[in-house]
Amino acid sequence: MKLKEFIVQDAIIADLKSTSRDEALQELVTALAGAGAIPESAVEEIVAALVKREKNGSTGFGKGVAVPHVKHASVKKMAGGIGRSEAGLDFSALDGQPVYSVFLLLSPDNAPQQHLQAMNIVFSNLQKDMFRRFLRQSESRQKIVDLLDEADAGK
Repeated sequence: MKLKEFIVQDAIIADLKSTSRDEALQELVTALAGAGAIPESAVEEIVAALVKREKNGSTGFGKGVAVPHVKHASVKKMAGGIGRSEAGLDFSALDGQPVYSVFLLLSPDNAPQQHLQAMNIVFSNLQKDMFRRFLRQSESRQKIVDLLDEADAGK
């Protein structure tokens, strides 16, 4: 599985306007709906599910990155978005540091294996210092798309 198989290009936000975790989740889910990846009618419910998930345990795993994710009945096909915050967001990350890169992953509730596969590909890339650094420095959607292409090609 490749990143670009589930990351929706039109839901890549190189300059998040949000100043809080919950606003960033709303902004990214709204972008996925705007790109046609999920129904507009499900946005609020999905955001609520993501916020609930964050309250149970932060998806900010450190090193400036968070990977909020949820399985939801209204999601028919796995969809991901990426948000980049110049100022950083408080995600209550494990290392106590701000989050600058947010990988949002929404999965159908009936595809647990696909969800795990996508999470694995996201985490394997986010473990790489160069990938995280280039993602944080990517000031446009196209630069993020180029980075995903390089990651998918194994560079």
